[in-house]
Amino acid sequence: MANEAKKDFNAMLHNNKDMPKIQIVTDEKTIQKYGGNRMYFAPPIVYDEIMKKIPYGKIITVGAIRKFLAEKNEADFTDPITAGIFVSIAAWASVQRCDNETPYWRTCKAHGELNEKYPGGIMAQKEKLEEEGHTIVQKGRKNIRYYVKDYEKIMYHLK
Repeated sequence: MANEAKKDFNAMLHNNKDMPKIQIVTDEKTIQKYGGNRMYFAPPIVYDEIMKKIPYGKIITVGAIRKFLAEKNEADFTDPITAGIFVSIAAWASVQRCDNETPYWRTCKAHGELNEKYPGGIMAQKEKLEEEGHTIVQKGRKNIRYYVKDYEKIMYHLK
């Protein structure tokens, strides 16, 4: 995202944009990729509410949130684009508030990868996760990425 200082992320968080909704997808590649044609769209606040449930010492991936939302709403999958945008909005909204913090740093990308789009970037997320006792590993030589070590063992499972 750009110009974060000028945006009201809490307003964005509460703008439901006609969601929740299910959209029927007709593109065959998308249907094959995601295993069905019922795509769910959750409003931004839903991501924030779920992210607030992740306890100290645990993490979750955006993919796990998407899977939970699809199953809960009888859809085949949850839109990956809005999911990525909405977890970032939840993170930025949290830092703009004085209270009711969302522990956004506990929500990672696929395979426990840290999210460069969070406030302060990867290094800020790395620091917060390390403060909670997690080990962060660096992978790659040119295209360096950071991951929570053994993320599968510390995943929070939504119910």
